[in-house]
Amino acid sequence: MQLRWSRTLTLLPVLALALGFATVPASAHPSPATAPAGDASRRPYGTAPTVRSGWNDFSCKPSTAHPRPVVLVHGTLGNSVDNWLGLAPYLVARGYCVFSLDYGQLPGVPLFYGLGPVDASAGQLATYVDRVLAATGTGKVDLVGHSQGGMMARVYLKFHGGADKVNTLVGLAPDNHGTDLDGLTRLLDHFPGAKQYLSKATPGLTDQIVGSDVLNRLNAGGDTVPGVHYTVIATKYDEVVTPYRSGYLDGPDVRNVLLQDLCAVDLSEHVAIGTVDPVAFHETANALDPAHATRTTCLNG
Repeated sequence: MQLRWSRTLTLLPVLALALGFATVPASAHPSPATAPAGDASRRPYGTAPTVRSGWNDFSCKPSTAHPRPVVLVHGTLGNSVDNWLGLAPYLVARGYCVFSLDYGQLPGVPLFYGLGPVDASAGQLATYVDRVLAATGTGKVDLVGHSQGGMMARVYLKFHGGADKVNTLVGLAPDNHGTDLDGLTRLLDHFPGAKQYLSKATPGLTDQIVGSDVLNRLNAGGDTVPGVHYTVIATKYDEVVTPYRSGYLDGPDVRNVLLQDLCAVDLSEHVAIGTVDPVAFHETANALDPAHATRTTCLNG
């Protein structure tokens, strides 16, 4: 897309916002161990690649020890492979059937997903969960969402029939009540047309700003829905979801965890908590199987 210089200057804060939401850089050339089958840009909404590391195996049948499949929901500008190169194999090695989807793809934008309207993305998640349930023969899934993925999953629970199909939702640095990016989002009001352009071009971004219509509707009447177990894992070094406590939930059957309360020297920020942090991974496994939870320390992983 070609823009006049004046238009480009108008959109500088918009670009900063978009870059700030990146959860993990998407690889232009995935490694052979995780190479997707076919061109990722041509995959339909809500589908995920076949990978060679044990996840997205639709022949997988959950075990007695782990009776529910786990669906991983990536964050803004992430995708179903790159966001989960750490956590997916970690859970597979522990005996889980693990699946991940792509959602929120904009036409002509390959590899970088989660940019479409959050409500539409929640509809894609609903379709994907139904596919996983049918393939595995189970009645419920567990969800793990990073950043937007943790918040968007709540839209699925509340407005797309997910409450009856989900046992546990784990949010890794989710923006459950939106973000102000340390005040940067307020700068959009000083650039005429910027917010409107961003809303039209990448609605998945503006849907995550504090006070958006989506967030107001999502959180009206309470943060949770009955029957779902919630865990939020946050980091005080989060530079994207600000303040980091905006990710916390209030309601029954909620556990809000600060990474640094488990390991004071853990410096993981927004990207790392969902992609590489062993303490966050261990606490995720505890949330998925609380009956067999073990103490999370700096030595885990």
